[in-house]
Amino acid sequence: MEVIGMILFFVGAIVAFIGGIWFLIAAFQESVLWGLGCLFLGPVSLIFLILHWDAAGKPFLVQLAGAVPMFAGMMMMGPNV
Repeated sequence: MEVIGMILFFVGAIVAFIGGIWFLIAAFQESVLWGLGCLFLGPVSLIFLILHWDAAGKPFLVQLAGAVPMFAGMMMMGPNV
């Protein structure tokens, strides 16, 4: 069961990573300041998401879609890992 949990975790991490890169690309396409703010300051990412949902919504949802298997994988691996 731990092997399946690890696989789920790493697949979810890759999907979340791709969503994060896509989010940063959307922020940098808006402007360099948005991109740098999202890269270095967490609250700026939330503000960018709210103000530019049309550009940042899909990447954000991809990140969430990656977080689900990551969480499931962590639960399957158990507390001893």
